[in-house]
Amino acid sequence: MKRIAIYPGTFDPITNGHIDVIERASRLFDKVIVTVAKNVAKTPLFSVEERIKMIKEVVKKFDNVEVDSFDGLLVDYAKMKNAVAIIRGLRAVSDFEYEFQMALMNRKICDITTVFLVPHEKYTYLNSTIVREIASFGGDVSNFVPKIVEKMLKEKFKQKRNLRRRT
Repeated sequence: MKRIAIYPGTFDPITNGHIDVIERASRLFDKVIVTVAKNVAKTPLFSVEERIKMIKEVVKKFDNVEVDSFDGLLVDYAKMKNAVAIIRGLRAVSDFEYEFQMALMNRKICDITTVFLVPHEKYTYLNSTIVREIASFGGDVSNFVPKIVEKMLKEKFKQKRNLRRRT
């Protein structure tokens, strides 16, 4: 039986910290499904399709990693995929309380294990929001994201600037 893990997130955009967690998870599980959450509470910069495209490009070096998206309860998606675990990255103590609460709730609903992975310390400060903000002002994000993500961020913010000029 394959040991499948789900790594959910909005990944708007995927960062080097996310990739570090994916790499660690890929060594622990037979298969890791990186899944883009369609979170109605958030207004993402990139569409689900654009995020999937970026993630597929950066995870193609891992033989046991797939990319997908889901809508609804994560535990329902995990059951559908026969997952034994949910992967969550913890950057700081501030992440822990929320993630711990979610892990307990998921276990109560569906008896699934949550595995917390700590990224390399050089990524502990890194998150998608910071990357988007730096990129929105034309800052250099090359140390924080893969090349394809950097390129797509530049294109996205160039489009946004052009739209603002027209209105």
